[in-house]
Amino acid sequence: MTAVSEQIGNWLELFTAQPPAEAWRKQLRDGAFERFCALGFPTTRDEEWRFTSVAPIARTRWSEAPEAIAGSERAADAVAPWTTGGIRLVFVNGRLTGPVPALPQGLEAGLLTERSELNLIVPKTAFVALNTAFLGEVAWVKAARGAVVETPIHLVYITTADAYVAPRVLIQAGADAHLTVVESFVGTGAYFTNAVTEIAAGQGAVVDHYKVQCESLDAYHIAALGARLGQSANFRTHSISLGGKLVRNDIGAVLSEGTEATLNGLYIVNGSQHVDNHTTIDHAKPHGTSHELYKGILDGESGAVFNGKIIVRQDAQKTDSKQTNKNLVLSDNSVVNTKPELQIWADDVRCTHGATIGQLDAEALFYLQSRGIGRKEARSLLTYAFAEDIVDRIKVESLRDSLEKVLFEKFHEHADQ
Repeated sequence: MTAVSEQIGNWLELFTAQPPAEAWRKQLRDGAFERFCALGFPTTRDEEWRFTSVAPIARTRWSEAPEAIAGSERAADAVAPWTTGGIRLVFVNGRLTGPVPALPQGLEAGLLTERSELNLIVPKTAFVALNTAFLGEVAWVKAARGAVVETPIHLVYITTADAYVAPRVLIQAGADAHLTVVESFVGTGAYFTNAVTEIAAGQGAVVDHYKVQCESLDAYHIAALGARLGQSANFRTHSISLGGKLVRNDIGAVLSEGTEATLNGLYIVNGSQHVDNHTTIDHAKPHGTSHELYKGILDGESGAVFNGKIIVRQDAQKTDSKQTNKNLVLSDNSVVNTKPELQIWADDVRCTHGATIGQLDAEALFYLQSRGIGRKEARSLLTYAFAEDIVDRIKVESLRDSLEKVLFEKFHEHADQ
């Protein structure tokens, strides 16, 4: 038996062991598993994965996550070092625990009970297919047309077992609706999170999305986010990657006429951690605006990948797009691969991109030391300031404050070592 067929066989055993599901869910599962079998796991021979090997995921014989223990939702307060102060839905081992809290007018949230728009926004990759093949409880958040939901909705995903979990989220914002959603991923042990988030924003809608990934350092985290944005919509997403042994984030947004999209990210890795961020901003219509800023901090023997692609279609005249990737390397053994891309098919546009890889500013370091600050403390302060640029852009005050505290403690501890 070849390695590929053995891998598929392991997943087939897990797939067929799933409990029965409704007709719409079973139809999605069956079709997705066929796609996964046809695609197989990507390898480093694939251009989109040339710097990231998923062999450790493919070789492992994963099991299904067990039911959560009663009261385990309270673990969210202990393992998630941040808070939003808003509406919270806690998923333990992929399953919602506790009742859905009271919701403001114009907001629906809970579990999806019908197919709706699932699988229409995200790309048909092997990992998305694998997520759909194990489609379980789907977190669903919907803001009605014209609703202004001022309270953030926080989806917390906790994994407590060495197993495979496939979180799925569908976020829908009606025309002129305002909505803020935060996703957090935490856990303990060596597990595999394969998450998919789909976002549909109607005409004139405003959607703020935040993802904080702080998985176990023994865990694998693969995630895909797809956003379909209506005319004159405003969409912002912030990706914060702090944990995980092997992490991959695929983020894509398709813009309509007059749409504004912002993609920001911060990744901090140490030891043997590896994080890969692939983003795609597709300007499909004219007068679209996009801004993208991703920053990385690497230490130890860690690795990072950034691949940012901006596509400007032939009809997307008057597009204004800017992309920047900055990396701070604190160790001689860390490796960064960055690749900003522009694909422009229109002639009346303004598009820029850039990438930098460097170390701490020697002059700034000397200045702080000349003011009586020790070298380690000075390095910590400059590193914190580099990361703070992204955190300052978070509009949920309680989340921003919590992350500032986490980062300050993280760099302070590093300075003491």
